[in-house]
Amino acid sequence: MNKPLVGVRILDLTHMLAGPYAGMILADLGAETIKVEPLAGEATRALLATDAEHSLNGMGAYYLTLNRNKKSVAIDLKSERGMTVFNRLVEASDIVLSNFAAAVSPRLGLDFETLSQVNPRIITCTVTGFGSDGPGANRPAFDQVAQASGGGMSITGSDWEHPVRAGIPIGDLGGGMFGVMGILAALYERERSGLGQHVDIAMVDCQISMLNYIATMHCLSGENPYPVGNAHVVHVPYDTFRCADGIIVIAVVTDNFWQHLKSVVDCPQFDNPSYDTQPGRWKDRALINSWLNDALERESCAYWLEKLEKRRIPCSRVNTISQALSDPQVLHRNMVVELRHPDGGSTRGPGNPIKLSRSKEESFSPAPLLGAHTDSVLAELLGLTATEIKALKAQGVIA
Repeated sequence: MNKPLVGVRILDLTHMLAGPYAGMILADLGAETIKVEPLAGEATRALLATDAEHSLNGMGAYYLTLNRNKKSVAIDLKSERGMTVFNRLVEASDIVLSNFAAAVSPRLGLDFETLSQVNPRIITCTVTGFGSDGPGANRPAFDQVAQASGGGMSITGSDWEHPVRAGIPIGDLGGGMFGVMGILAALYERERSGLGQHVDIAMVDCQISMLNYIATMHCLSGENPYPVGNAHVVHVPYDTFRCADGIIVIAVVTDNFWQHLKSVVDCPQFDNPSYDTQPGRWKDRALINSWLNDALERESCAYWLEKLEKRRIPCSRVNTISQALSDPQVLHRNMVVELRHPDGGSTRGPGNPIKLSRSKEESFSPAPLLGAHTDSVLAELLGLTATEIKALKAQGVIA
């Protein structure tokens, strides 16, 4: 297998979205990712599972997507025998990934301090709402809570009275992405020290990080940024604009782009010399956007996109999901892949956005049935016999 993380083994204890997304990315990159589930399965298995439009053979879109390339082992971690089995897996693994609430991991003996006694090289990663320490660590959080708490919702939408969350669950997905970064950093550091460490990811921390220059602008001015809808706080014109048959985005971020736009769109009002630099355009941004909208509405999206792209002005149609997933560039990049069910049948879903020049294999095994790999993992990694595995099943330790 020509994937960069071959040889890395992960015990994935995650559920819902943030943690499973991190595990999915690592699994896509070749890490052997063993999903350790309760005997009844983790909660995400039930999401959309009975929805006829959004499930495949009883497996909902969440689980089907987020758990591709993973194995499933079902263990009762609340039992002493179950923890004994799990700790033996820890001895043979590199990473333990979880997204339980902050207080849960220590209570179950899944925290770094406990697991590092089992395997000093183990790397643990938790993705929680507010982190593992501090006055708010035990607050429960899901995606929208993180978006609201991190400030991003206050600048998303058209005004302060109507805050809007991001259409994609960036609170959860951001936590997963930073979890992957932290794990890869800890793996690299372990090459020098020989020791594991804990990666503590808070979804709200990630949201604060992604405020980026917006947070710095606030710290400089002392003012809270005002939500500006699809516009930009600096650049003009930078917004959505309606054409005869749809909506496009134009992003004029340099004075050069403005000159190119003037050559594409016949609008006499644009010939004001004060508009040739950003301050002048910003002063009259409402007028410029209005004039541009009036001009663009006369022709189709395709008409304008062809002309704008020819002058290399940043632009795009505001695609629906179906349009985005059928875009030739997206398809060329293998960003729409087959998602199979282990019992047969398939659908499509997003590919892996990390493209490497040498370790470039991309393959996607089906999200597993519950406990599908319990026997093989315990036999191959722990050397348990069929008789021992059968006894553990009879005792309700594994499934």
